[in-house]
This record gives sequence, structure tokens and C-alpha cells, in this order.
Amino acid sequence: MKVDVLLGLQWGDEGKGKIVDVLTPKYDVIARFQGGPNAGHTLIFDGIKHVLHTIPSGIFHEGKENIIGNGVVIDPIIFKKEITALEALNCPVSERLKISRKAHLILPTHRLLDAASEHAKGKAKIGSTLKGDRTYLHG
Repeated sequence: MKVDVLLGLQWGDEGKGKIVDVLTPKYDVIARFQGGPNAGHTLIFDGIKHVLHTIPSGIFHEGKENIIGNGVVIDPIIFKKEITALEALNCPVSERLKISRKAHLILPTHRLLDAASEHAKGKAKIGSTLKGDRTYLHG
């Protein structure tokens, strides 16, 4: 089995989601293997803008298996919004998406801890997105 990996090396914003979307027809499985909801992939199909934070961008392609893998951090609120938006466009999410049992969940307390940690740092703050994933991963 051949596996190719697309890694970003510029702190995001390299267009990884768009690249994955272009390459998806050549693959059977599209997997997200790390990160949290602070990431975002923006794709435009038929004039409709789609922003995905958790679900792999291969979800739009028929016959492709999309996986949220071990260690990916899932915010259930953001995840539900993504699913609802995709289903409103008749994208069969439940047929195309699998989630690892070793993926992690962000709870509301993680967001609060993230914000408190950022506030406590004052001028030395790191510019967190305050989505709780940094606290979950490093707290």
C-alpha cells in the first residue's frame, strides 16, 4: 500500500486543504492526523464557500473514505456545525467519515483554561485562538 503525506511547514495558511482537494481523486483514503479546530480549510464549489475545521476536505468526493485520526482534537460544537452545513448540501457525511476512538474532545472547560492562561501571560501571551485546543494539547 502506497501512502503520501502532505505536511504544512508555515504555521498554516499554506493551502493544504485546497491541495488535498485537488489530489483527492487519486486516493481512496483522506485522513486528518493531527491538530485541532484552530485549523481551517476553505474550499469553494459552485460559488459556495465551505470552511472545514475538523473534517478532512476529501469529504466532498464520492467514494472516498475520510478519517479523523488518533490525536486529532475535536470540538463537538464546531464539529456539529460542520456536519450540519455539509448535510444541508446533501453531502453524506456518515457514509464518508470515520473517527478514531483515540481522537480527543475539547470540553468547555478547556476554552476557559486557554483564555485564563493567555490572560495570565499579559504581554508575553502567545496569541492563542482561544478555542481550547492549545490547553488540551499542552495543559
